[in-house]
Amino acid sequence: MRWCRSYSMGAVLVIVLCTPPGVSADSINEKIDRERKTLEQLKDQIEEKRRQADEAGKKRESILQGIQTLDERHVRYRQSHQEISRKLRKKDQEIESINAQIARLREGVQVRQDAILARLRVQYMEGRFGHWKPLLASDSYGDFQRRLRYLSAVSGRDYGLIETFKTDMANMQEAERQREAARVGMLVYKRTTEKHLDEIKTVKKEKKLYLAKLTQEKESYERALQELERSAARIDSLLRELEQRRRAAAAKPPSGSLPKGVKGGLPWPAEGSVLTHFGRQKHPTFNTYVQRKGIEIRTTEGSAIHAVMAGTVVYADWLKGYGLVIILDHANGFFSLYAHASKILTTVGAVVVSGQAIGETGDTGMTGENTLYFELREGTEPVDPLQWLARR
Repeated sequence: MRWCRSYSMGAVLVIVLCTPPGVSADSINEKIDRERKTLEQLKDQIEEKRRQADEAGKKRESILQGIQTLDERHVRYRQSHQEISRKLRKKDQEIESINAQIARLREGVQVRQDAILARLRVQYMEGRFGHWKPLLASDSYGDFQRRLRYLSAVSGRDYGLIETFKTDMANMQEAERQREAARVGMLVYKRTTEKHLDEIKTVKKEKKLYLAKLTQEKESYERALQELERSAARIDSLLRELEQRRRAAAAKPPSGSLPKGVKGGLPWPAEGSVLTHFGRQKHPTFNTYVQRKGIEIRTTEGSAIHAVMAGTVVYADWLKGYGLVIILDHANGFFSLYAHASKILTTVGAVVVSGQAIGETGDTGMTGENTLYFELREGTEPVDPLQWLARR
């Protein structure tokens, strides 16, 4: 804008100095107006270029960040769905309990109703003054008192029977009201569950299309690989820092070796088949190579992720390209990394034992199916996990 104002002042000065004598002021004003219009057009062009540059910057937004944004939505919907499903099961149990209560009340009501009807039949057969007959048949005053107490007890029992019947009926009506309220709540939860399932399907479809477009466009794929390399470098840097801290804190550095028999005997981090192997891999479409530092295991969504050795959780959070990630420090010279999780069941600083569930499998990160990405490192150097995991 400062340049534009300077240019405007200079243009006016040039027009005034270069105007031949005898030229009218109106002619000078017309030239000044033309120059102003030219400047306005130049400003518009500059703004348009700036806008195009901003749009280009937005298009260059991280591919992996776009994937992570979809994953975060998916995880939120999945967790909401799990919470609603838990509430749905609780409502179902509540309805079952109320049904059992109503069944017991109905049985009691039926018994008391039969007893009341039996008493009414007896009273009907005895007539209006039937209760006087036992009293009039008394042989003595003592007998009269005994018969009177008996009749009073019978009357009290009849009264108690009727009151209990009324109470049971009221309780049964209240239980039926509670059951209806629980059923209404259950329907609400079911509708919410269906909504969340639709949202999960939508997000999964968006990610599938996103990844399909990515693998079909070599430029985008190579850019994603570059970003993955930066994320992998971040993991390397984090592990180097952890290794330095561990060595500084230990009285002597870890030997970097495990007890005899452990190699080839570690428990698997998840159930499933190996999808990709350790080492150099070739992309089937673009004829490019990537160096894999771990393996991928095809899993069922939501299945448990297990710690392969006892250790301490040193990382449990999102990492671009890898989704939800957990890193364990095993304090014996080894680290293990678990990625693409759908849920983390532990926290940084927690001490876990071998085989403990530390998360649930999923498809977060740069993967289009439910997989667990697993790395095992001796110090900071990746090793082939299949040489350390138990043979199947």
